Amino acid sequence: MEQPISDANGGEGIRRRSCGCGKEDFLPEESFQSWENYTKALKATPVRLLDRLTARSADHTELVEMKARSQHQMKKTLTWWDLMWFGVGAVIGAGIFVLTGLETKKHAGPAVVLSYVVSGISAMLSVFCYTEFAVEIPAAGGSFAYLRVELGDFVAFIAAGNIILEYIIGSAAVARSWTSYFATLCNHHPNDFRVHVPAFPDDYNQLDPIAIVVILIIGTFAMVSTKGSSRLNYVASILHVVVILFIIIAGLTKANSKNFTPFAPYGPRGIFVASAVLFFAYVGFDAVSTLAEETKNPAKDIPIGLVGSMVLTTFAYCILAVTLCLMQPYQQIDADAPFSMAFEAVGWGWAKYIVAAGAIKGMTTVLLVNSVGQARYLTHIARTHMVSPWFAKVNEKTGTPVNATASMLIATAIIAFFTTMEILSNLLSIATLFIFMLVAIGLIVRRYYNSSETTTSDRNKLIICLVLIIGSSIATAAYWGTSDGWVGFAVTIPTWFLSTLALWLGVPQAKKPQVWGVPFVPWLPSISIAINFFLLGSIDKASFERFGIWTGILLIYYFLFGLHASYDIAMESKTQAREINGSV
Repeated sequence: MEQPISDANGGEGIRRRSCGCGKEDFLPEESFQSWENYTKALKATPVRLLDRLTARSADHTELVEMKARSQHQMKKTLTWWDLMWFGVGAVIGAGIFVLTGLETKKHAGPAVVLSYVVSGISAMLSVFCYTEFAVEIPAAGGSFAYLRVELGDFVAFIAAGNIILEYIIGSAAVARSWTSYFATLCNHHPNDFRVHVPAFPDDYNQLDPIAIVVILIIGTFAMVSTKGSSRLNYVASILHVVVILFIIIAGLTKANSKNFTPFAPYGPRGIFVASAVLFFAYVGFDAVSTLAEETKNPAKDIPIGLVGSMVLTTFAYCILAVTLCLMQPYQQIDADAPFSMAFEAVGWGWAKYIVAAGAIKGMTTVLLVNSVGQARYLTHIARTHMVSPWFAKVNEKTGTPVNATASMLIATAIIAFFTTMEILSNLLSIATLFIFMLVAIGLIVRRYYNSSETTTSDRNKLIICLVLIIGSSIATAAYWGTSDGWVGFAVTIPTWFLSTLALWLGVPQAKKPQVWGVPFVPWLPSISIAINFFLLGSIDKASFERFGIWTGILLIYYFLFGLHASYDIAMESKTQAREINGSV
């Protein structure tokens, strides 16, 4: 049942709905009240699509109006200390403990450390972009909210679908890695606790019931309390850091410099192919931006928490990669549990249990932070009615989005049960790089475009520069992926540079950040766009085909449901705003 609430001016504001699971809770919009209404909505799809393509949200809308649709406020309990440990807990997990071995063996050799450096630079540039947005728009929607404000509803929806995909796949991959290391801890082969079903296709026939149990247990913590999850996270993360220090110190005592030769057996291409996959290891920091709504002082806490955690993480990854490659020849590194098996190979079989326990702790915190972050993304998406508003409800007692958390956990558990790590990591990297690229574009638009101030001439210059930056970045990535030459780079790279230079010198900035801003705009976000596209060009064709199928599913859903629901709620909000203004 819908009921009105009063806004600060005494007018009738956004409507709240009582908790339930009826049709009105899942499809409450006017377009779905009857078949006749739905038919009319479908016929109006072109008009509605044009409206949503050009519609841009506002900072105030994301911070005030959207929050009201969750019925209850999330509790502001987090500080920079919580955010930094959430960042460390979110990032250091399956990526370093599993993918390091896989990519060292298959693509990079000891040069995997350079792969981590490239991925780390890309991630740090994205962190800068996220930080500016999170400080100025501290909403649970993270990148979805930022893109709604700067690039409009339609682009935000495509990003939203990939955000959901990123989190489901990321958590599923980590949960399967959890099983591998748990098997190692129990002195078994990493696949011993999985159920092999020969009748299923390859890459989907190693069923993982333990992953399901782990996901559900950890998800329960996320549903009960954000602050409680934070405390559990940084205690586990501190223990995790102790294990990492043990791996580095103990591992280097068994170092053999001969294992670093040859350094790059697969050449530069192998380094970048590995870098694209290893970007998975940095996924998670964006979950910290979704906690901005629950942060006591976003202006101070978010920059320290986000940037601090990423610096620590990048440094740890590089040192760990060097340690692993010095302990064993790259050809002998185990793809499933590389650090545990490396200690066994050098005669320290007892140490593999410490490593496995540390890896499990790390992956537990990643799952915990992902459970928290993915639910907040879905909550904010649901606030816009692009998905059912039932997912937007915040539990009054716990102050957490219980519906969204439970739903995402179920989806994650299903994927984790069937799908292998390699498929998950490649698909995750595509979704993540795509979103980070959009956020960098959104930041440039935020700085250089204001509808009330930017002239038509400056707007056109901005569009031309962005098209050239994006086009040259895509061309560079495509040339890298399809050719072994260098002539194409002599065209694409100068085009990118001159386009960024033209934007810097020829278009005045329309908005300055009020509290914290990315330095060297437009250069840093432009570099972020180029690197993200370049890494995308290193991912295999099959992963792009899966990504294309997912995007197609998103578009079908959007044209049948999401477009009409979000259009209805946008029109309703405009009507209410006119009524409020008229009554003042």
